[in-house]
Amino acid sequence: MKHLIVILILLLTLTTALAQQSSSSLSAQVTVIHAGTLIDGKSDKPRHDQVIVVRGNRIESVGDAANAKPPAGATVIDLSKETVLPGLIDSHTHIFLQGEDPAKGGYDANILTAPLAMRAARATVSARRALEQGFTTMRDVETEGAGYGDVGIKQAIEAGYIPGPRLLVATRAISTTGGYPLEGYAPELEMPKGAQIVDGPVEARKAAREQLDHGADWIKVYMTHRSWVGKNGELVSQPTLTVEELRAVVDETHGWGKKVACHAYSGIGLHRALDGECDSIEHGLDLDDAAIAQMLKQGTWYVPTLSVYYTDWAAADTADGQRDRLRASVHEASFKRAMKAGVKIVFGTDMGGIPWTEPIAQEFSRMVEFGMRPMDAIQSATFRAAVMLDMEGKIGVVAPGAFADIVAASGDPLRDIKALEAIQFVMKDGKVFREK
Repeated sequence: MKHLIVILILLLTLTTALAQQSSSSLSAQVTVIHAGTLIDGKSDKPRHDQVIVVRGNRIESVGDAANAKPPAGATVIDLSKETVLPGLIDSHTHIFLQGEDPAKGGYDANILTAPLAMRAARATVSARRALEQGFTTMRDVETEGAGYGDVGIKQAIEAGYIPGPRLLVATRAISTTGGYPLEGYAPELEMPKGAQIVDGPVEARKAAREQLDHGADWIKVYMTHRSWVGKNGELVSQPTLTVEELRAVVDETHGWGKKVACHAYSGIGLHRALDGECDSIEHGLDLDDAAIAQMLKQGTWYVPTLSVYYTDWAAADTADGQRDRLRASVHEASFKRAMKAGVKIVFGTDMGGIPWTEPIAQEFSRMVEFGMRPMDAIQSATFRAAVMLDMEGKIGVVAPGAFADIVAASGDPLRDIKALEAIQFVMKDGKVFREK
């Protein structure tokens, strides 16, 4: 008898759970989007006159409008004259930077004079601006002295307190003694640093553990610091971590199922980053043939951030000005070689280094100017970025089962990539944030 009662209770519990699940599914908001042109993020060709059915926060179906019958009670959104795309992904940002104005103290004032509450408030505005422009996911690669503030902003977005993209955060980042600002002050002063400073594999591993424990989705490592023009006219970059130090970080991070992004400009530090088996090279201003071959062999991702190196050049007759111009010229050549070789390239801007008042999508124009097909540039900010971020099938595509992150532009970005600088419609997680 007791066994029968237990079985009946289990059946009743299961029936109730299934009923609740069914009720929840039926009550989820249904939205139907009529897309004039659909670039789904993965396919090489656009589709026309498509209907996207969104139930709750997921895409339920995508198909030809001629064969579609909107579910009863669905909200219909007419984007029949627009180009519809997946929510865009920026894989290299800094929401705690604001393109610091040198006339107002630049980077140093950002750390020395701005209270953390002020910096968090500005980061909140940056996140909103990104979402307004159609960037529904960002990988934010360190807080520049704001500690674990990115974890707090991420939590506030997820809890619905503030609007913003999905954030994958890198928290404090890691560099070595002599490898990060603040710099140039009296040596007897202990100045705050924009990154966590380590020396030796033990400290490097401990820093990675701390950051992962406190919410890091990625670990960011600075493998180079300053750069200058060498005696033979080449770009020289100061190396920071040793291969052994980086391997300690990578080993620990991979053990947690996470990845490591390496800021690396050129030379020794860049090759140490690859020998230490980082997952992505950030910037990669001067990639030689050996570096490209190693990236192809290891499957390393390349996040070039082109546009930021065309801002704030010093005067041409100064050492800094010569360095700035050399950075841009070798970067262009490196991007073209990497693209021709088939290196996996992902869209990233370094926003924060660029003021958040500027269009994030300006990076697309630079990529296309340097020879990338518009569709490839779009895929670098959709499907390919999702793969790098281990979110394949969830973001970066308009396809059944993906999160309902959907944007629309009034022009045709395959003809004029600048159309992506004027996003008219933004849906994130099934909720309309911006309407045309």
